[in-house]
Amino acid sequence: MSSGALPKPQMRGLLANAGGFTLLVHSLQMCIRDRIHIVGPFIAAPGVTASCKFVVANPRKKVPADFYRNYNSWKDFEEMRKAGVFQSAKGEKEKHPYDYVLHQDYVIDSPFF
Repeated sequence: MSSGALPKPQMRGLLANAGGFTLLVHSLQMCIRDRIHIVGPFIAAPGVTASCKFVVANPRKKVPADFYRNYNSWKDFEEMRKAGVFQSAKGEKEKHPYDYVLHQDYVIDSPFF
């Protein structure tokens, strides 16, 4: 290490002396001189916004609107109730071919019973 005194740190004007800040200031000055650089984004932004609205947002809103326009919630509930989805509403469970129920009028013709 060198044995000399350290220089004093710069405490003021750090942002003004930074290279990025001067680049920003000069680019803004150039934009003010060239009005097209300022006017161009203000013309393009509404066009991009409108195209996003009509190309993306409106179709995304249309799909659920079309679904719920003809949606019958009571019919959907009845189908789920008949399928036995709900515990509180007894449904009409479809009979599987392998399911069997012994009725009370069922008579067993076997001597062992």
